[in-house]
Parts: sequence; structure tokens; C-alpha cells
Amino acid sequence: MTNECIVSVRGLSHRYSTAWAIRDINFEISQKGVLGLLGSNGAGKSTTMNIMCGVLNQTEGEVYIGGLNMRRQPEEAKKKIGFLPQSAPLHLDLTVDEYLTHCAYIRLMEKKNIPTALAEAKDRCGIAHFSKRLIKNLSGGYRQRVGIAQAIIHKPGLVVLDEPTNGLDPNQITEVRALIKEIAEERSVIFSSHILSEIQATCKDIKMIENGRMVFADTIDAFNNYIVPHSLIVSFENPPALAALQAIEGITKAALQYGNTFRLHFSGVKHITERIVETSVANGWRLTEINLERSSLDEVFAQLSGKSTN
Repeated sequence: MTNECIVSVRGLSHRYSTAWAIRDINFEISQKGVLGLLGSNGAGKSTTMNIMCGVLNQTEGEVYIGGLNMRRQPEEAKKKIGFLPQSAPLHLDLTVDEYLTHCAYIRLMEKKNIPTALAEAKDRCGIAHFSKRLIKNLSGGYRQRVGIAQAIIHKPGLVVLDEPTNGLDPNQITEVRALIKEIAEERSVIFSSHILSEIQATCKDIKMIENGRMVFADTIDAFNNYIVPHSLIVSFENPPALAALQAIEGITKAALQYGNTFRLHFSGVKHITERIVETSVANGWRLTEINLERSSLDEVFAQLSGKSTN
């Protein structure tokens, strides 16, 4: 590992009593952008993030933040991290300014730098007009923005957000997604969620933890294409019998969907669409539609987590 690496997690494992919450987690982050930490509830995401941010001491393994060992140099390492836990640590009876100033002091920021940092964080998160308002009087979306502001006020190189869109309405979710992408233009962001669409809409790279182990680490495109497409939706004006469709070389199963539309499963044979078109023309079926069906994100998730029923 080099000092240029923003995060390096090596052999990370943690046990609660006799049960392992995570086991042998390894990954590195060396560039700006949003990394999605995906997994079902209870998979080990929060445990991993709590250890990375110095909230929890691991049973085994090491975490380095900007070259600093979190276990051996916690104070210096934590200065490089902004963290928003799943339950935002807000003091509801403080105003936005009072709370963010308090957070700046906790981060050991120099007093002279706090006013500027406060103004920049509020402006970035779109909460400057609520400076004097009590946090308890803010909507859920704006409370979450205050939580994100406290995570970036000290300008860390890494921002860790644990389920930051939970409990928000669709408009608030869209706003928080846009804010996260904007923040990631200047720093690395780890965005945790168990909701596939959230990760898909926000992240370029994915790490997936399931049952405490890393089961996937690649780009969102690779995740979307993890399972090779294996079915086609086809429609005909003069539909054939199922047996005729199943007789096409490479077709493993044919099923009527509705009307004159069928789902055809195939075995990965090349040029399968051309064969269907040619057979349709030869037999006068008058093909009107042919679409490749990709596995949904839910199916990919189930496959990777070992919960697929197929």
C-alpha cells in the first residue's frame, strides 16, 4: 500500500461474541468518485464502515486511511474521514450553525478556519438559509443534508455515508443523490445501501458484501451484466406452435407470455437472433418484435448473494 491510496482495507474481520459479522474483507480506493457498498440488511456493511471510521475496533485485519493505520493512529486517520452513520448524530435542539460549529470543534479544526468551513459546507449542502433554525424543525431531507454537512465540514479526503437516503421521499432521494455526486467530484465517497436502484443511480464502482464476505468487486456495468443474458421476448403476427420455436437450434425453452408474444430461453449460441429471424421468414410467422432480456439487478443480487431460486 502507498500513501497515495485513500483507503486500504486488509484482511478485515470482526466477531460479535462467537459469530463473525465480517470475514476477510479486502479492498482499496485510490481515486475520487462514488463507490457503492451493497448488501442486504445484516450483511456486514455497517460493521465494515464503523471499523473503517474508527467507531469499532476490529478483531482482525488493518485499515489504512491515507497511509495512516486507523488502529495505531486513530486521531490523525479520523481527520481524513467524514462519516454519516445510518442514524444521523444530530442534536435536534441546536440550530444548524450551532451544531455544525460543534462538529468542527470535534474534528479539531483551528478556530480561525471554522467560519469559512461552516459557510462552505452549508452552501454545498443547500442549507445556508436554515442557519438559525433548530434542527428539530427541519424536514427529513434537510436533516439529512445537515448530516452530510457535518461529514464534509473539515474537508476530508474520504466521506462515508451509511444508507443516507433511508426514510426520504422520492424528491428528497433525488436531491441527496445529486448532492452525493457533487461531493464526489472533489473526494472519495463510500455510499452504502441495500437498495439496488440507489447504488445503480449513484455509483460507478461496487463492492458487495453478503454474509460477512466480499462477493463482488467491479464496476456497475459489470454488475449489470454479471449474468449473461439468456432470454428473448419475441412477437409474431402468425405465431407458431411452441414446439416449432423450441425446434430452433439454440432455443432451450419457449413459453407463451400473452397474445402472440413469447419468451425464448437460449443456451448462449451466437447469432441466435439471426436464426429466429431467418426461421420466421422461412415459415411466414411475420416476426414483429425481438428484444434481448437482461437479468434484472434483483436477479444479479440474488445470484451473487447465493439466494437465487433458479
